[in-house]
Amino acid sequence: MVQRLRIREFLVCSIGGFWRDEDGQDLIEYTLLLAFVALSSAALFSNVGTSVSKVWSVSNTTLSTAVLKAAS
Repeated sequence: MVQRLRIREFLVCSIGGFWRDEDGQDLIEYTLLLAFVALSSAALFSNVGTSVSKVWSVSNTTLSTAVLKAAS
């Protein structure tokens, strides 16, 4: 029973310390900013992938046409 009370006191003090301490606030803000940048980059690159695919397709068609004309 005494052991259980000591563990409970330790947890309450630790969690209370985290709640009152503002040093970790910067870390959380930077983590949220990093998550936002990562999600934005992922969204951007998924759209860019489609555009790059279209560019390669058009280039491939143009080059194939040029090769066929040059061969004839």
